[in-house]
Amino acid sequence: MSRDAPNLPPAVTARLTASWADEYARWQGRALSARRYVYSWADGVYLQARMEEQAECMLVLIGATPEGRKELVGFQVGVRESGQNWRELLVDVKRRGLSIAPEIAVGDGALGFWRALNRVFPGTAHQRCWVHKTANVLDEVPKSVQPAMKADLREIHGAPTRAAAEVALAAFVEKYGAKYPRAADCLTKDREALLAFFDFPAAHWDHLRSSNPIESVFAAVRHRTVRTKGALSPTTAKLMVFKLVMAASKTWRRLKGENQLPKVVAGLIFRDGTEVIASPDHRAA
Repeated sequence: MSRDAPNLPPAVTARLTASWADEYARWQGRALSARRYVYSWADGVYLQARMEEQAECMLVLIGATPEGRKELVGFQVGVRESGQNWRELLVDVKRRGLSIAPEIAVGDGALGFWRALNRVFPGTAHQRCWVHKTANVLDEVPKSVQPAMKADLREIHGAPTRAAAEVALAAFVEKYGAKYPRAADCLTKDREALLAFFDFPAAHWDHLRSSNPIESVFAAVRHRTVRTKGALSPTTAKLMVFKLVMAASKTWRRLKGENQLPKVVAGLIFRDGTEVIASPDHRAA
């Protein structure tokens, strides 16, 4: 949409909106009984600067198939912190046939998504997004401290093993806990959910440490929609974003290490990113 493009006539806008609405309704009603998502990413995305405490945003759920393809699974307008809105989205995809829970879900700790996930798909592991967590921790300290603290956080999520990450996390708390207790508490309260990725293939760690698959998609969507601020109704804006996301999904890259996904589906155990091979005695037992 060009900066200098004239506004579309109301009749054209109405026809486009009706066409998009039909496509959105068909997509929202599609059967999911043949689908399986090994991993999922959830986020609530604001297209403009957030103005109200309970501002509406786009609730987005993306899934990774056993073949490593990323797909848009759920999309609706809601309140990011609302467990009820997220529950409605998850119940809807389950009602349409998505009966097998994802192995792990990735998202920001502030989401109401987690409460809903525990109710609808209680077997799914939780992984908190390290990008969001890093920003939240750094918000608790002066800017002068942030570069060194960010490097220390990288030592945790970039560790080669869970044990090494635990050591780095303990060192972080010892280094900063006395002077910046809020930063240390912000980190340690989600310790287990921050380190869940260690129980999955190392080739997938880059994908599982953050909800960036969603944020990267919406960076392009924001660029396309920011110039229309105030020019579209909420319904038309939602449908336009849906169309843009569906167009972008055609170019989404597959997950790295896709050959490891069937092992995750089969329930094989991974420790520190490596498949645990049972001994012959253990297999015989």
